[in-house]
Amino acid sequence: MSAEPPPELLEIRHSIDNIDAALVHLLAERFKQTRKVGELKARTGLPPADPAREARQIARLRALAADADLDPEFAEKFLNFLVTEVIRHHEIIAAAARA
Repeated sequence: MSAEPPPELLEIRHSIDNIDAALVHLLAERFKQTRKVGELKARTGLPPADPAREARQIARLRALAADADLDPEFAEKFLNFLVTEVIRHHEIIAAAARA
């Protein structure tokens, strides 16, 4: 039988759970905004991807991560994951607009 976790561990885990909830809400808001971008791009005939902006965003996020004492490589991987998903959504929006 395992012992009850120490109160300090429970407190830290509670804080982590709160941060995870905030991240989910922030991501939901981010995707609401990127959906608007996708709709605008579809209406104006712009391509789903914008490699120049993506490169600027990666550089910006890496610098922010370094300032925040977060691994810039991790930050870049995270942004690449988000951008890949956003582009996928933009392609779907564009295809629906053409249909």
